[in-house]
Amino acid sequence: MLTDVRPLRESVAYRRLWFGQTISQFGQQMTTIAIAYQVYTLTHSSFAVGLVGLCGLLPLVLAGLYGGALVDAFDRRSVALWSAAGLWTCSGVLVLQAYAHVDSVGLLYVVVAAQSALFAVNNPARSAMLPRLLPIELMPAANALGMASFNLGFTVGPLLGGVVIGWHGVAAAYTLDAITFSAAFYSLLRLPSIPPLTVAAKAPGIRSVIEGLRFLRDAPNLRMTFIVDLCAMVFAQPRALFPALALSVYAGSASTLGLLQAAPAIGSLIAFSVSGSIGSVRRQGLAIVVAITIYGASVSAVGVSALGLPSALWLGVTFLACSGAADMVSSSYRSTVLQTAAPDELRGRLQGVFTVVVAGGPRLGDFVAGSLASATNEEVAMIIGGGLCIAGLATASILQRRFLSYDALDPQP
Repeated sequence: MLTDVRPLRESVAYRRLWFGQTISQFGQQMTTIAIAYQVYTLTHSSFAVGLVGLCGLLPLVLAGLYGGALVDAFDRRSVALWSAAGLWTCSGVLVLQAYAHVDSVGLLYVVVAAQSALFAVNNPARSAMLPRLLPIELMPAANALGMASFNLGFTVGPLLGGVVIGWHGVAAAYTLDAITFSAAFYSLLRLPSIPPLTVAAKAPGIRSVIEGLRFLRDAPNLRMTFIVDLCAMVFAQPRALFPALALSVYAGSASTLGLLQAAPAIGSLIAFSVSGSIGSVRRQGLAIVVAITIYGASVSAVGVSALGLPSALWLGVTFLACSGAADMVSSSYRSTVLQTAAPDELRGRLQGVFTVVVAGGPRLGDFVAGSLASATNEEVAMIIGGGLCIAGLATASILQRRFLSYDALDPQP
């Protein structure tokens, strides 16, 4: 039942990459909460906070699809390095605008758009490296470790971010992000070269992107992992509502916002601590569906608790933690299905689509949640969102029943 850490022991390159990414996550999550906090304090609007996600959506989609083609055509380490350098530059812009007191929501939206485009290239490159660094039997454990890395940052980052913002404003949070990102950059510098197994005749174009999408059209299991995640992230992603919940519903402060942001990650880390058997599950498709059902129910429960017991912050935090635990299980298996069932020559492009879905879905979800909250309120928006997630998941599962019998020992796309 205890955590499987064999990937960290058996691959020096993977261990270096994991530690670098873990350290940088602290600062990245501080920036996430700082941008949401800065936008809300400038506008006092959950809709404006939801627009943060929408501004990053189109760049994420375009760069994610083409970025995956770049990963399949060029050295994956080099692609990751250049995109990481761009992300570091964006962190510097956030630092400068904060210290200069620009107070421009438009500038924040532009930086978010640039970060989204660069992330959509960087993340497929990192993910496509893993099957070249580790044996296939360690992929579920490696993906669980990856989720733990993200959620450790998502736990400590927002909590620390709330304290730092209360102490010295958003400028200090942005500065710490720029400093910690150096760890991720260094870990990429130390990686070995990871060129494609087949040499591309020329730089990839639109035909290369279409080739990856055409393969996905005929790969029902891979396609289903994207669809079920969209059900969760588009309909039941509550993070755009956290500033209003923290400052208005729970009558708290920036620290309360940090706690709400951290709660799902805390649940994910608790689930990770007892994830030792994650590699032994064969019916991974069924496990994904069950986990996302629990996720949607947990998000609805947060809305119900906030509506009925607005003074019980601990209850909302508990349900958010349950949603995070379910998301950790779902994400680990979805990543494993993609990395084991996809051929290496298409892995970058499919990871690009995966990045578009995994990162783009929550951004669209921010807009949906903000819009629902504007039409009703934050509590009702969460109740409706969780219900829509479960309904969409049930519909998709009925239409694609083969996914429920997906066998990890015989991975078929």
